Amino acid sequence: MTAFSSERPDPIVTDPVLERNGSPRSHGSHEPAAAPGEFDLEERQALRRVAGLSTELQDVTEVEYRSLRLEQVVLIGVWAEGSLASAENSLRELSRLAETAGSEVLEGLIQRRSRPDSATYVGAGKAAELADIAASVGADTVICDGELSPSQLRRLESIVKVKVIDRTALILDIFAQHARSREGKAQVELAQLAYMLPRLRGWGESMSRQAGGRVAGGGGIGTRGPGETKIETDRRRLRTRMGKLRREISGMATGRQVQRGQRRRRDVPSVVIAGYTNAGKSSLLNRLTGAGVLVEDALFATLDPAVRRARTPSGRALTLTDTVGFVRHLPHQLVEAFRSTLEETADADLILHVVDGSDPEPEAQIAAVRGVLAEIGAGNVPELVVINKSDAADPIVVEGLRLRERGCVLVSARTGTGLEKLRDALEDALPRRDREVEALVPYSRGDLVARVHEEGEVLHIGHGADGTALQARVPPALAAELERFAVAPGLGALVR
Repeated sequence: MTAFSSERPDPIVTDPVLERNGSPRSHGSHEPAAAPGEFDLEERQALRRVAGLSTELQDVTEVEYRSLRLEQVVLIGVWAEGSLASAENSLRELSRLAETAGSEVLEGLIQRRSRPDSATYVGAGKAAELADIAASVGADTVICDGELSPSQLRRLESIVKVKVIDRTALILDIFAQHARSREGKAQVELAQLAYMLPRLRGWGESMSRQAGGRVAGGGGIGTRGPGETKIETDRRRLRTRMGKLRREISGMATGRQVQRGQRRRRDVPSVVIAGYTNAGKSSLLNRLTGAGVLVEDALFATLDPAVRRARTPSGRALTLTDTVGFVRHLPHQLVEAFRSTLEETADADLILHVVDGSDPEPEAQIAAVRGVLAEIGAGNVPELVVINKSDAADPIVVEGLRLRERGCVLVSARTGTGLEKLRDALEDALPRRDREVEALVPYSRGDLVARVHEEGEVLHIGHGADGTALQARVPPALAAELERFAVAPGLGALVR
């Protein structure tokens, strides 16, 4: 971690300006060389453009479509710590988030500071430059790569003269677009209201408008007087709505808790697939179980958890749960709103931590995911790291991951490479609570034999005159039912 002075930031080398349709929008390579002092001054006064962020439009129909529906956005980030590459990767991720939300990215910029400005995020001078850039490219929205306070949001918006949103609002908007189930929609709405509550603001007279007397619609006796201001009324309505949503989410979580309790009683191990957004979790679930859940090359394509049954190579039953993806700086409001859903992860027997091996910074993804897991109380759950997209990954990066994450498995959900090794590793990593039994089950109790096949692992089976001879590993509850038909070790194997 590098500390920088806020008074005199270190000079940085300007990269080519953001390229559009293959031609750089730079000052050109034939300009006369500037004096060292002029170059230093220019660097200190300029915002840094990040190459490769503009949205490339492929054909006329796409241009016409986007001109009708997409917001034109400029991205701005503050490089306060870490390397320049990390700061640029964070802004490129913000670009993907913006495009997922339905925006056309016109420009991406980074300013180097010791920390974001407390008033305007990038400083008043740079905010004025940002306003000029937004006007020159025709942007109608500025997206900041961080969470802005209500005062920062207001002041920056008053300078740039276009709509300003932060990374948190952008992620919440994507969640709102992708939520499909009743519970998912309620969780996203709760998160949005929690974000909106401290940011309520009025325009003009609405800040002081009173809800008493005639303004309240002529409520009559008991309603006249100062009453509530409009913003106070809005806050009260938001809190009321948030309370209702929390009760609804709590009620909907009960059904999932009942299902989880039933699986616990039957001692079926629970495996949760967790990881960074777009790491390939749903693709991996489909490969392992044939679940047929939605797979899309987009951020946060999965919001509603999907639970599917699967079996290890030896026949042991388990459940695989696909969960919502995580991201750097995942909004706290989302973690709180989705806590009832994420509890599935904290109660799991094993976490399959899926990592995008083709990402420029997979270590940063791993750290972000583990940070969220610790926040929801799943930091101590056993973990098996799965490096996905091996067919598109840099071999040097993959080798570094394998040295850091001992026991990880290298797979490609797209091609199927490494899935057999993953299944074997999954079986070895699962906790074993079952017991080995030998029993001679009468033919009249075929239901017990069926349960052994469904819930346990059959080691040997045979059929004789008196019934079915079984040697199997089964959950404790089923082992207790088979005790009445138990035989001495080795005897059951004689009947085959």
